[in-house]
Amino acid sequence: MTKTQGATALEPPLSLPDGAEVDEAPFPARIRSQGDLIKTLACLAGLGLLLLLPTFATQTTTGLESDVTRGTEQAPHFLLSLASLTAGFGVLAVPMAFAVDRVVRRDLTRIAVGLVAAIAALGAVVALDAWIEHASPTIIVNALGWTKTGQTPVPADLTPVIAYVTAVRLAGRPRWQAVMWGTIALAGLASLVAGHTTALGLVATYLIGRLVGYLTLYGLGTPNPRPPGAAVVAALDRLGLQPLKATRVDDGTLDHRSYLVHGRTRDLDVTVLDRDQQTAGLFYRAWRGVRLRAHQPRRTVRSLRRSLEQESLMAYAATAAGVQTPRLVATSEVGTEAALLAYTHVEGTTLLDLPDEEITDDLLKGIWLQLGLLHRQRIAHRSLDGSAVLVCEGRPWLVGLGRGEIAVGDLLLRLDQAQLLTTLGLRVGAGRAVHTASAMLGADALGALVPLLQKVALSRETRAALRKDGKLLGALREEILRFYPETEVATVKLERFRPRTIFSIVGAAIAAYFLLTTLGGQDLGKLVTEADWRWAVLALFASGVSFVAAAMMVIGFVPERLPMWRTVAVQFAASFVKLVAPAAVSGIAINTRYLQRMGVRPGPAVASVGASQLTGLVVHIMLLFVMGFLTGSGQPDRDFAPSKTVMLVLLAVGAVAGLGAAVGPVRRLVVRRLKLMFSGVVPRLVDVLQDPRKIVTGLGGTLLLTVAFVVCLDASIRAFGGSLGWTAVAVVFLTGNALGSAAPTPGGLGAVEGALVLGLTVAGLPVETATSAVLLFRLLTFWLPVLPGWASFHYLQRTESL
Repeated sequence: MTKTQGATALEPPLSLPDGAEVDEAPFPARIRSQGDLIKTLACLAGLGLLLLLPTFATQTTTGLESDVTRGTEQAPHFLLSLASLTAGFGVLAVPMAFAVDRVVRRDLTRIAVGLVAAIAALGAVVALDAWIEHASPTIIVNALGWTKTGQTPVPADLTPVIAYVTAVRLAGRPRWQAVMWGTIALAGLASLVAGHTTALGLVATYLIGRLVGYLTLYGLGTPNPRPPGAAVVAALDRLGLQPLKATRVDDGTLDHRSYLVHGRTRDLDVTVLDRDQQTAGLFYRAWRGVRLRAHQPRRTVRSLRRSLEQESLMAYAATAAGVQTPRLVATSEVGTEAALLAYTHVEGTTLLDLPDEEITDDLLKGIWLQLGLLHRQRIAHRSLDGSAVLVCEGRPWLVGLGRGEIAVGDLLLRLDQAQLLTTLGLRVGAGRAVHTASAMLGADALGALVPLLQKVALSRETRAALRKDGKLLGALREEILRFYPETEVATVKLERFRPRTIFSIVGAAIAAYFLLTTLGGQDLGKLVTEADWRWAVLALFASGVSFVAAAMMVIGFVPERLPMWRTVAVQFAASFVKLVAPAAVSGIAINTRYLQRMGVRPGPAVASVGASQLTGLVVHIMLLFVMGFLTGSGQPDRDFAPSKTVMLVLLAVGAVAGLGAAVGPVRRLVVRRLKLMFSGVVPRLVDVLQDPRKIVTGLGGTLLLTVAFVVCLDASIRAFGGSLGWTAVAVVFLTGNALGSAAPTPGGLGAVEGALVLGLTVAGLPVETATSAVLLFRLLTFWLPVLPGWASFHYLQRTESL
């Protein structure tokens, strides 16, 4: 029990009203502020942008340097000398004066943190100087516009001072701020005029100093500015609420503090909002805001005043709507770093902690009734997890309205209902949750929740709870459709993109970077002008044949009748989807969707595509083995690889597979994945085997697809004057295609090009010829089909074939 927790050495002890006391754990003397971390990342982003600036704005940076040079040449020499002398003296004298002032005021910790930041910044500049001097990295030299050797464009005297000023935190001391930053600016100008740095070098100096300062603050922590419970009690007393005892009741994991306050006339639940906690969860809110569509909360960046006004508004709006919720009694600032909201205390148990036997159907219906009152006034709760419902004497109360929204649209209200349905399902099961909800919502409203029962639409706490009961959302959907089988489920797209899309794009960008880096030293223009484009026409024709072959593969493994040219259009559409999905995923998804649209049931559709993929895999492996053997029987000085190498590779793969099969968990994982991928394949193959035309079409399409790609690659090689044995070309293609299918990048971007160039080079082609041939091959088989693929995709969507 404490009365003055949280007071610093420079602050007088907080006095409590007569007879009042506070029960809370001691406050930490220093805390890590999320704001410092955000500013650190902002400085890193600024440095990254600075490195890229000369690449995209060369004329701008050059013009800036020229303007600065002309301006300094026209300035009077006497003024420049005076400014240089003043800056050289002041850049050290002013920080020392501030340090003396803080020592006199016994604020030694602040100065110690500033010195740590200054020493760290000096070390960073020395390391950067050594790196530039010995390695001379082009990206750094270009970014800073530096051409002199033996010097660094990042002044070693300014960076530590900037880090020091950042770490000592001059907020609230405007005079010291003006003097400090004025001196730093003058010193920077003097260094620029003397030619010791560049304009971009000064920007880098500022960012590095700030970066080190904020990083030091985050690592060592800052003095805790949060007012303790004694200050909260004192603020309540000034409001006339006569507090006697305040007890901290939260566990410290929330973005606010909670106190149970016993008063002379009534008890209160007090919520304290701390200023430094308003940045908590910023990255999560920003990620949700970017990933999800516009119906998500718009308050990514929050201030203390805005949070206080928002929660107060929600409390008053809910009370006016007739909802059973604790009444807001008073609000107040607590010093300059916090604010409080005092509610009437309701003695009850949260739904999360309520015993199972006390959760009756009447209680569940009462919860839906309270939510209905809220929604009638277009108010969304936005956080209806198990802690948002308080049960007092069998009656539900809605609490935790701070994240709510007013004047919302229908979609937010439906998301509220989906959230509550999931919360209730976690407590009482899908059956009871849907049964009680149907009595209160009706068929239409309940059916509209089916597409919204997605994890991404739920709160973080609910998603965490669903990890223990992963089948609940599916069970809720099934229960709703069992109650109302005639319900039409409309698709609702809540996400702008999925995380795996980001990974694919990043992977593609990295692959493209390495590919362009590899090609940067090649004289491709000369090869292109000397190419024989008659072979390129043949390669283009072979690329077109490959889409017909892919359509034959699909048609051959589907007993139902499919239109040929529409199926070809589907393969073009799959080439468009490859831009945002791995090659092995896009074709399966598009073809499965197409078969379902053509009347094939989901199970057989997946099995048909799986049968096609399984047959293609078997044929691919057989062709790779046969072609590798035939290649080794040719001329070893000309062709790709001797058969011994191929056999050793196959034996190594077999050994790895055998070791994996010997490990129980690995074997079970592979078997489970194969069952999911190829479940139902055997019955579909049996159906296909009963029709010889289907067998010929399917196997013929599989072989024709490989032949078309091999011909396309061979013609691309010959277009640039190269020549290889057809078996060697086949081995190179089969190997590169296998790597492309396994790569997580869209269309195997990067992996296919690298494997093909390497294979052709090892086979005996010059690297320039191999590179040009692969680029032409990928242009014809990956990039060129994108435009007709896009047109096919939209056409198939308009005709409801996808």
